[in-house]
Amino acid sequence: MRDVTDLPAPHRRSFLKYTGALGAAAALSSSLAACSSGPQSTNDTGGGKGGKDAALTAVIGYGNDGSWDPTQTASAFSMAANQHIYEGLLDTDPISREPYAALATEVPSDLTGTSWKFTLRSGATFHDGKPVTADDVVFVFDRILDPKTQTLAKGFFESWLKEARRIDASTVELVLKFPFPDGLSRLTLAKIMPRHVFSRPGAWDDAIKGKAIGSGPYRQTAHHPKSNTTFEAFAGYNGPRPPAFKRMNWLTIVDAAPRVAKISGASAGAQIADNIPYANIEQLKKGGMSVQGGAGMNNLFLMFNTRHKPFDDVRVRQALHYAIDTGKMVEVALRGHGKPSSSFLNEGNPAYRAAKTVYAYDPEKAKKLLKAAGVSGLRIDILAVNVSWIVDCLPTIKASWDAIGVETTLSPQETTAVFTKMDQKQDYQVVAAASNPNQFGLDADLIMHYNYGPQNLWMQYARWAGDPVARQLFKDMDRATREPDADRKKAMIQDYVDVVAEQAVLYPVVHNELMTAWDPGKLSGIRAQPYPGINLLQAKWA
Repeated sequence: MRDVTDLPAPHRRSFLKYTGALGAAAALSSSLAACSSGPQSTNDTGGGKGGKDAALTAVIGYGNDGSWDPTQTASAFSMAANQHIYEGLLDTDPISREPYAALATEVPSDLTGTSWKFTLRSGATFHDGKPVTADDVVFVFDRILDPKTQTLAKGFFESWLKEARRIDASTVELVLKFPFPDGLSRLTLAKIMPRHVFSRPGAWDDAIKGKAIGSGPYRQTAHHPKSNTTFEAFAGYNGPRPPAFKRMNWLTIVDAAPRVAKISGASAGAQIADNIPYANIEQLKKGGMSVQGGAGMNNLFLMFNTRHKPFDDVRVRQALHYAIDTGKMVEVALRGHGKPSSSFLNEGNPAYRAAKTVYAYDPEKAKKLLKAAGVSGLRIDILAVNVSWIVDCLPTIKASWDAIGVETTLSPQETTAVFTKMDQKQDYQVVAAASNPNQFGLDADLIMHYNYGPQNLWMQYARWAGDPVARQLFKDMDRATREPDADRKKAMIQDYVDVVAEQAVLYPVVHNELMTAWDPGKLSGIRAQPYPGINLLQAKWA
């Protein structure tokens, strides 16, 4: 999705290494920690008893040491926080993902043309008191579309957006390369940032480290990457989703046991937490907590190094998928909160169709495919991220592969170690990790391009982009992007997803639910997300 070959490794990893889509973030360098004056207490700062002066305390089960630059990040923590700090011209509902007017006054009604005009909300100001203007909007889109600047957001816009133009101080025009109705929901991924702040030398590095100044309902008051970030209601906010909490304290607790303990019992120090382990659901419910799941794209995937034989042979990749007892994995590791994948897309995606190749558990077929490929005595070391639920799933993979004569070793490691090896082009065989492109939306075109493309980082890791099948796949994907007819586009996406399934270079094994728990006696308006993080823009004290 983006050309990152010319970037140093830390920047190439900035939207993957520290993402909730890949699990718990590993430690960042001391330069990142320098943006904090030191760890703040992670105790509840307001008692959580409600009232206008109470502080909401939330627990996020992902690292808080990833990039906070909205044009760069895929960090679960910072993406969730940025939804409260920044606004797009349009933003989307966290569950339905329907666009609504945020900084803009209305959602365009005519999507057949190549021009969208937006009037900015009167009186909108940034957290430093300066007004939001068309120049700020153009500034952000210019950065995203700049051919010399590589950002994650570029991959969401450059294929269809030509430019952003200032019409007057409060009016902007987005000029499209071709009609692209799906672009409306993507506008939430272009958070409007103050030009007077982020055009200064070094300001983008500050954004990566945690500096956040937006126009949203909450302003950041402190950022401590190893412990927490605090917020307060922005008194100058005049937008559609006003703040309900005077203050918020978001804690980062990656380890499951202390995360659950923080919201458990009479002395609970927090009112809401995401990434709840399946084993703790009933315990929390018995304690009076609401625990709900969101089923979406969250998945355990396998990625093969196609330059390491025999994984260049599609039959070997297929065999290893057929060999996995996914039913057992769902039952034992996920405790029923998941489904074996039947497509790259999850069943709830609007573009879903079961792929022509579905990897139902079939160890005999796996053995026949390995034999046909001339492979015997295969030994595999699985390089895996040490996300708790991924680690729970790994024994099923090992047992399944061992059962067909593939000697399997499990090597779960910190996310940093996994991606350092791949960034340094060290040899590996198979990577097992987690992903959830639903952080960016439900748009199947976006989801597939996030994972597959000629300059996509994942394809660089898999070393597959030069394969003739891959080159044809990328052409088919680009044609689908430009297809104006919605039904035809959906069919084209489904057809190339069949190719992705057959090739099994980077492919999900199971899709699972993500669980959120909260105290219903203290909070209302909570909706569990099918992607990491929380959204409190419609929540309030009970």
